[in-house]
Amino acid sequence: MTDSPPAPAADLPPVLPAATDERPTLKTIASETGLAIATVSRALKDAPDIGEETKRRVRETAERLGYRPNRAGVRLRTGKTNVIALVLSAEADVMNHTSQLLYSIARTLKGTAFHLVVMPFFPEEDPLTPIRYIVETGSADGIILNQTRPDDPRVRYMAERGFPFATHGRTDMGLDHAYFDYDNEAYGRVAVRRLAARGRKRLMIIAPPRAHSYARHMLTGFSDEAAHLGLSFEVAEDYTSDSPGGVIEDGVAQRYLASNPPEGLVLGSTTASMAAVAGAERAGKVLGQDFDAVGKEAIPFLNRFRREMIVLHEDVGKAGHFLAKAIMAAIERRAPDQSQYLDRPEE
Repeated sequence: MTDSPPAPAADLPPVLPAATDERPTLKTIASETGLAIATVSRALKDAPDIGEETKRRVRETAERLGYRPNRAGVRLRTGKTNVIALVLSAEADVMNHTSQLLYSIARTLKGTAFHLVVMPFFPEEDPLTPIRYIVETGSADGIILNQTRPDDPRVRYMAERGFPFATHGRTDMGLDHAYFDYDNEAYGRVAVRRLAARGRKRLMIIAPPRAHSYARHMLTGFSDEAAHLGLSFEVAEDYTSDSPGGVIEDGVAQRYLASNPPEGLVLGSTTASMAAVAGAERAGKVLGQDFDAVGKEAIPFLNRFRREMIVLHEDVGKAGHFLAKAIMAAIERRAPDQSQYLDRPEE
């Protein structure tokens, strides 16, 4: 019995080169930039003792090389995850505020050692549940949250455990913590003055849910300024600026069909602004003639909806950038350039 001849060379499977692990490391970035490994590491963590130009060069190099920290290795060595969790209510104004907040935080974290995850919670859930989960499982190094309350159990829970966090909004708990807030009291005052300048004497506000800190601030500014100027005012009671648009539209339409309808509206969200104007128009009123409306927004939109609207800008992009910097500093247990900021609307 003779052996079969060997298969022709063309039928043999190709010889593949041995796989190599060329994943870039901190050492790779250090070699590319001429910096020490420790300097590269600190630059990626946004350390304050590293110059902005050095940080930019390190981040650009890391991005060009496709550097990604080995999270498993980092966690084994340091106990850190390099993850920041953004905990958001599913009721948030997604079209306007939340999209801008997400973008600006992610943009600020780009090129750093940190990664962003988003965890929503829903109206029927205990808002403390996602916070407990993150803290107890160690699934993130720090948390950014919004829609704060004057006495917020989430803030108290994290403060008591020494867990790094920053809030979009203030609390009234006597606790010193990182936050960025829009001055909604000033917004209420400026809105009233803008309406008064147009001769409007009967005002109505559609405010955020009163459990939230910024609702209290907005209502204080609105009512104090209206009283100071001798204007009559009312607060929508059956719906808030977070209510579904259809509910707001129906409620405003009914109010404008009743006696002594408001001549000026102060509105707490972009959705409420559009819905309220639609409701007044459904009742036969004309914006800029029969009534005026003041709204606030993060993305230029409302004047495209109705040119006659009075619009104040809320810089949520600035908020996201500030909060990302603040939470990185809190995680690193170092003092930030600034940990609290109150952004005022333009007059």
